Amino acid sequence: MAVLSSSSSSSAMQKGIVVTIPVLFLSASLSALIFFILSSSLSPCSCPSSPSSQNYAIVGDVRSEERISTSREDIDWVKDLIRSNGLHMHENVLRKGINPRTREQQLQDLIQYKGISHYEGDEASNHTALPCPGELLVEEHHSNYGEPWAGGRDVFEFLAEASRLKPNARVLEIGCGTLRVGLHFIRYLNPGNFHCLEKDELSLMAALRYELPSQGLLHKRPLIVRGDDMEFSKFGSDVAYDLIYASAVFLHMPDELVWTGVERLVDKLKPHEGRMFVSHNIKFCTRLGGEKCTERLASLGLESLGKQTHDSLLFNHYEIWFGFRRIKG
Repeated sequence: MAVLSSSSSSSAMQKGIVVTIPVLFLSASLSALIFFILSSSLSPCSCPSSPSSQNYAIVGDVRSEERISTSREDIDWVKDLIRSNGLHMHENVLRKGINPRTREQQLQDLIQYKGISHYEGDEASNHTALPCPGELLVEEHHSNYGEPWAGGRDVFEFLAEASRLKPNARVLEIGCGTLRVGLHFIRYLNPGNFHCLEKDELSLMAALRYELPSQGLLHKRPLIVRGDDMEFSKFGSDVAYDLIYASAVFLHMPDELVWTGVERLVDKLKPHEGRMFVSHNIKFCTRLGGEKCTERLASLGLESLGKQTHDSLLFNHYEIWFGFRRIKG
């Protein structure tokens, strides 16, 4: 066996160290880099979520929250906010910066003083793209319903959830008035998907000259038609609705005219999934007698879904609705 001298052994060890350390260092560095790349590609992203991933439904150019009704968490939140700010309801009286006015007083102020800053003379008509009558600006039409304007939201929530509506659904309201309910559907649905038949001219003026512009909803292009004969041809021959509803309108119409409208609308309601809702009562049908009412509905291909109620969010009130679906394709 050959034995290396101490000098030879020392020289060999020195040469080994010089060669081995860089190799080990480069190998370790390369391994660490590969591990980092693989870990980054496999681990979940910690970046902030985009709005579209946070309980929003994206349909066309509409973004809307999937949940429609107010939740218990929402109610608790606003109650806590009122409580934390020490807020209590007080009489609305004159105080610094606040000058309570009735709608009649508001209208008189508008006529007499116009806006705080306003144009005079020829310039008065050159700066307002869509001049609105003063009666509409002070929202007199919000008092036309015999109950708070806020009730419109209650109706929307019930109908939208009972019909399982999505933003791409199509909705027809018979008698949309000043859009107390319709505004909420128009905001939720895709452009052009809300249709309405209304006979009252003042209500239509309020809807088109004030409500839609002031709510920023003109771009939603609802199809609103004036008429009082239950004629729906202007809405198109091939339209299929996910929801058709009448809120209190049938109460003020002759029974046979209601039936005429129902007969014309059956073929426009989507079979099985589509819903038709009538509020308050269905005396146009029950006045025929129980069996005859059911038979006439069946002859049109409609099935009754019974009576449902929905509580108001803001005041002591509940809505009564009668639902129907089309059972023939």
